[in-house]
Amino acid sequence: MKLNNSLLVILCLLITQLTFAQKSKTDANIVGHVVCEGKHLAFAAVGIKGTTIGTMTDETGHFQLINMPVGEQTIVVSIVGYKSEERTVILQSGKTIEEKFDLIKDVMNLEEVVVSADRAEQKRTEAAVIVNTISPKLFGTTQSVTLGEGLCFSPGLRLENNCQNCGFSQVRMNGMEGPYSQILINSRPIFSGLAGVYGLELIPSNMIEKVEVVRGGGSALFGSNAIAGTINVIMKEPTRNSYEAGANYNSIGVGVDGAGDIASDYSVNFNASIVSDDHKSGVSVYGLKRKREMFDANGDSFSELAPLENLTLGARVFHRFGYRDKLSVDFFAINEQRDGGNMQDYPLHERDIAEALTHHLTVAGVTYEKFFREADLLSIYASGQFLNRDSYYGAEQSLQDYGNSKDDSYNMGVQYKALLGSSSTLVAGIENTSGFLTDKKLGYPEYAVVNGEIETTHTENTIVADQSSITTGVFAQYDVKINRLKMSVGARYDHYYIEDKENEGEDKSGNVFSPRLSFMYNVTKALQARVSYSQGYRAPQIFDEDLHIETSGLHKVIHKNDPDLKQETSNSYMASLDFNKQLGNTYFGLLVEGFYTKLEDAFANELGDPNEAGEITYTRINSSGAKVQGVNMEFKLIPHEKVNLSSGFTIQTSKYEEEQDWGSKNILRTPNNYGFFTIDWDFAKGFCWSNTGNYTGEMDVLYEGEETKAGLDANGIVVSDSFFDFGTKLSYKYKLNGASIEFSAGVKNLFNSYQDDFDHGVNRDPAYIYGPVNPRTIYFGVKFGNLL
Repeated sequence: MKLNNSLLVILCLLITQLTFAQKSKTDANIVGHVVCEGKHLAFAAVGIKGTTIGTMTDETGHFQLINMPVGEQTIVVSIVGYKSEERTVILQSGKTIEEKFDLIKDVMNLEEVVVSADRAEQKRTEAAVIVNTISPKLFGTTQSVTLGEGLCFSPGLRLENNCQNCGFSQVRMNGMEGPYSQILINSRPIFSGLAGVYGLELIPSNMIEKVEVVRGGGSALFGSNAIAGTINVIMKEPTRNSYEAGANYNSIGVGVDGAGDIASDYSVNFNASIVSDDHKSGVSVYGLKRKREMFDANGDSFSELAPLENLTLGARVFHRFGYRDKLSVDFFAINEQRDGGNMQDYPLHERDIAEALTHHLTVAGVTYEKFFREADLLSIYASGQFLNRDSYYGAEQSLQDYGNSKDDSYNMGVQYKALLGSSSTLVAGIENTSGFLTDKKLGYPEYAVVNGEIETTHTENTIVADQSSITTGVFAQYDVKINRLKMSVGARYDHYYIEDKENEGEDKSGNVFSPRLSFMYNVTKALQARVSYSQGYRAPQIFDEDLHIETSGLHKVIHKNDPDLKQETSNSYMASLDFNKQLGNTYFGLLVEGFYTKLEDAFANELGDPNEAGEITYTRINSSGAKVQGVNMEFKLIPHEKVNLSSGFTIQTSKYEEEQDWGSKNILRTPNNYGFFTIDWDFAKGFCWSNTGNYTGEMDVLYEGEETKAGLDANGIVVSDSFFDFGTKLSYKYKLNGASIEFSAGVKNLFNSYQDDFDHGVNRDPAYIYGPVNPRTIYFGVKFGNLL
């Protein structure tokens, strides 16, 4: 904890010293407008390079910056879909200059600025690793209310539901389970494992500026669990006065044979921002209220989609103390309740099955940034996540299954990016990530008849897990460009210590060195080749799924770690060809990316036999190893400015080196092929027709219930069907006095490509769930604001 305290002291001292009085007003002003082919561009970002000064153009494409620093300054203008432009100007005190920027279209978004490649801003075309982005436009095309719903429209990603009772979901990247991918919030690994169990449904899409996805090992920069890659969720930042509000209604299960009642899923959301006239301060706020009813796919009164209620409120605030520094503060709080099983009108312990959870999640963070020299950037940051979860995992009117979990995590560090000449950069830093988890079963009354009278005793609270993990890491990455070749060399050294306060002698510690080496070569102006190698690791701590209990009247599945569990390590190789070309008015792009990951001491589950209480224990052990390999393909086509097609497909295999308890080497729930597409067509003024599709191939699924399933082998494995989830949407946008209003309606999973052999009743296997998350769903939506 000494490093934690030291970093916090440094942060406080620097911020205190830098809160100096504002410089006198210079009255050096810039006014201007941004156009493309004679058309003004609204909401383009305008900033001064090497400073924290920035704004956006208004609805008419105009901007102003007042009281700027005098002297030679470089103005940078950027907007998604256009190439950015830089221009050097001379600013003089008491004078106003006017500038006009005429941008060139970049319909493939190749010039987009990303931060996840090396923890610092750079253009996608200049990054030595492939960075895919998910924009608010894609969340709108797919009618995604939450983060998880939009992730399956990025190459190599697939979202799945893992429990009929509570709706535990995860995203798989390059065929590997969710815990192999690091979820970042504003580039910080603050989302704990426990929060990540349900986190994909906790984060509303209206608070997201964009999501950056980097496939391949990222432990060299981001530490443990970034074996398959990283998913960086970047929150909205206040840049101008804006507002937006919306409402959505979904009708789940329309026309599904044998299902129970149609389930409603509705939400309302808003976001707004206010920026001071001098652009020195700003605040953005956002919120979501959502309620989803239970959906019963087979009419047995038990949930296949758990009912839930969610309330999210958050804000982001910034203030500039001078021209070259900025302090940003983030905060959001999420309260969510989900209540799977049956008999939702009854108390939890009077039901046949109940998996009910109440999450109270609070996340806060502070970042101080200061530019030095021309564009060197110092970042000092600290953030914390505080989760209090009440739970009930029980069956058959049990009183002993109430629980409470507290999970606090912290991340703090210092990072410096230095420009070393015109063609090389160095990013280096030190950070500490700590987590403190306590999970307990709550005490309950027991009744017994003694001599004809009822006697009551009370069982005390029982600690299930009491664990802390502290990881201290130093990292560095050096990028250099030599003509057409760019090389990136990075490494991280971590020391982790995991203290198990409940089991003496089971503390774990280790030192891990994680290198990454990447090359990018511009074969031609249109073709880029990339190759990379990286190492990664997962520490032998309690993971997210350990505190998720699958409950049925037949048995419970409880996860635990083997006392001799060692850290899991990986070696990953990737190679890609990225081709983007314009032919006349047609743009197209093709990415082919091969990946190979070798896991040493790979984590695997050893299946136990039921005990007297009907509990089955899945013990996480180290297997001999595993291999995940395959090819990701991405294709983009824009034949006309009003038509946009994007698609991706993955072909892969995931196997352990030795046969597992289920009689094969295959990693479960991992299809050998899957993919997606989206098409947007602006066919008339204000109208857009969007079509989406998700394909999921066959996979091995473990079944531990009592019913007879088609194709069930002697080891309890069923090979699932393949699925194609097709959706269509029509939207209309109308300008209204400087703002816009948008109406939308559509259908998800139009052909109801959905699992049809769910288990029935109290003794069902709730983990026997696969395929698309939602059945056929009809939806309606409306949005209103000045940023549409």
